Amino acid sequence: MTDEHLPTGPADDRDRLPAQLQQDARRDLVAVHSQGGALNLDLLDERRDTDPDEIDLRAYWHILVKRRRLIASIAAATVAAAMLVTLMTQPQYRASALMQVEKEGPPIIATQGAMPYYDGWDPEFLNTQYELLRSRALAERVANELNLSGQTLDSLDDPGWVARVMALLRPAQKPKPASETPATSGKAEELLKRATGVIQGGLSVAPVKESRLVRLDFDSADPAFSVRAVNAVAEGFIASTLERRMGTTSYAKTYLEDQLAQTKSKLEESESKLVKFAQQEGLVNTGVEGTSLATQNLTELNALLAEAQSQRIHAQARWRQASGGGQLPTEILASSSVGTLRQQRAGLQSQYQQKLQTFKPDYPEMVQLKAQIDAANLELDAEMGRLRASVKAEYDAASSNEAMLKGQIANLRGQALDTDSRSIQYNILKREADTNRQLYDSLLQRFKEVGAAGDVRTNNISIIDRAQQGSRFKPNPSRNLAMGLLAGLLLGVLLAFVLEFLDDTLKTAEDVEQKLRLPVLGIIPKLEPKQTVAAAASNPQSAFSEAYRSVRTALQFATDHGVPRSLVITSPSPGEGKSTTALALARNLAQQGRRVLLVDGDLRNPSLHKSMGIKAELGLSNLLAGACSFSQAVLPSGEERLEIILSGPLPPNPAELLSGSKLISLLAVGAERYDHIIVDGPPVLGLADAPILANAVEGTLLVVTSGKTRISTAQQAAKRLMAARARLNGTLLTKYDAKSTGYGYHYDAYYAYGHNPRLGKG
Repeated sequence: MTDEHLPTGPADDRDRLPAQLQQDARRDLVAVHSQGGALNLDLLDERRDTDPDEIDLRAYWHILVKRRRLIASIAAATVAAAMLVTLMTQPQYRASALMQVEKEGPPIIATQGAMPYYDGWDPEFLNTQYELLRSRALAERVANELNLSGQTLDSLDDPGWVARVMALLRPAQKPKPASETPATSGKAEELLKRATGVIQGGLSVAPVKESRLVRLDFDSADPAFSVRAVNAVAEGFIASTLERRMGTTSYAKTYLEDQLAQTKSKLEESESKLVKFAQQEGLVNTGVEGTSLATQNLTELNALLAEAQSQRIHAQARWRQASGGGQLPTEILASSSVGTLRQQRAGLQSQYQQKLQTFKPDYPEMVQLKAQIDAANLELDAEMGRLRASVKAEYDAASSNEAMLKGQIANLRGQALDTDSRSIQYNILKREADTNRQLYDSLLQRFKEVGAAGDVRTNNISIIDRAQQGSRFKPNPSRNLAMGLLAGLLLGVLLAFVLEFLDDTLKTAEDVEQKLRLPVLGIIPKLEPKQTVAAAASNPQSAFSEAYRSVRTALQFATDHGVPRSLVITSPSPGEGKSTTALALARNLAQQGRRVLLVDGDLRNPSLHKSMGIKAELGLSNLLAGACSFSQAVLPSGEERLEIILSGPLPPNPAELLSGSKLISLLAVGAERYDHIIVDGPPVLGLADAPILANAVEGTLLVVTSGKTRISTAQQAAKRLMAARARLNGTLLTKYDAKSTGYGYHYDAYYAYGHNPRLGKG
């Protein structure tokens, strides 16, 4: 696109877009961007001010309010299902009996008989009794005692509510006559097995906490049968316990008699072999198992030898020290007169040295002192010789004692080995005899106790309360309905949270501010199903019109001079209300007495001509291509102070057309003639048109739809606009349904304030 397409006549200077004006306008807009500064891309990556670990209870409450219909529907369905199951369930009647299970009573004579006596709390014993109550053997015993017939068992079976419904649908059948033939053994076993299953299935054992009481409950479709069955179980359990006890005592007595006879014979035989072997080998029993006299003597001599060796080593060390010219041990010197002699000699030598300074050595007094010193030396040497001789004598005595002990040990070693080799068989026989004697004594004591006292104990199991009548146990309508309601509420809440978690759209203004980090300039409410945009916009007191007036007011604080002179309205995706927003803002600004130019900047899918009901052959595409003047492209809207430029013919390359310098010139010329230029831009994602327009204008308003625009889509759109250095003034949330998002009270009150129902709904 070049300047050759522009006419040069002076009359068209105001309508054309001169090149110099284009360059000046672009420079001014760039300066505005550089001074004001576009939003930084890092703003989207800033951490939220709130703590991510903080639990927002209000957010959860809003989710529940939003999904309240779903939760209520699921709860109602579960309650209805619970009621249906309750009505179709066959009534069950419960009869209860209370029993006391104590420790096994102590015998009259304290013995250690076959049955152990439990003293104190024994959970293993009590758990054993509980399992015996649930055992198949007891159930079979009770079934035999009750002698249940096939008809009784049929009446007790619960076919289930499904089978009962099917029975109602089937035609009635005549009952078959009862067979008078006696039951065969196979049928009797099958009937007993079936009755045993009924007893086991209906019985429940419930221990009473912190006591030795146990409650037996029996459930069946017949209350009288429940009473009979639970009492029969309690009585059968007591009878079976007594039978096991008596049977165990009789068996223990017979077993002890046989073991006593066998053990007595073994004991006599082993003792006879032991005595005979000791006489043959001439062995003497020392009283210590496996030890002979020779072995004991050898052990004592070994201890003496170890002590003698220690003494000899000590004496030998002292003799080596004394005989080597070294100093005698301190303990020897301390017990002798060596110290006294050395002190006397030292005193004489000191006197001699002092007098030597005055007298000569041949002086008589000096000669006398010299003789005393020599005598002291001779006496000291004699004492040292005597001490060394005593050390040598001590060493010789220790060596002689050690050699003597070694000789004695050598003589006893042979005797001990010979005796030990002959005592191996003796020890084996002795251990066998001792073992048999201990076993015989233990069995004899046990047999006497069992024979004298038997196993007479007090009965440790008793019935406290017998069953009197059966009461209806289930179904419990109130409990079933409560459980159904609780389950429905839990399921509904869970499903609501799952759906909310899967819903990644922007729903509220808080979502927009938290996810996009952009201010929300306004919230446009969703229209009623039968309400049109034109009807809502025509009503100045509707919530729809009031919301756009609120957006206009918010835009007045977007810049230091109020509403941006040029503003592009865009959205992440099509159909989010940007065209409606552009038209509504243009009308609101025009109503304030400002000159407004509304430009349809969507050169791919324009819609402004449909909303305005205007058709024109010339438009934005013609103006940017230089095919018409500015005045030719501008059309009256039919409203005061509001004019419009439609999109015009759709070009094959809208992005290239918008990226030219003519767009900047158009905005500059429009800024001279109008107070505000509102551009209805195309969507951001997938197109380059919106970033180009956003870079050229003074402000940008991003429109997102509540419950439709995805978070990721909106974030990508905001990032693209910021990358184009667009001045994002904020966002606008459209089609907001306050009730569906859970904020109904707050926003309904806001919209309803000052609303006159006579003028129409907003």
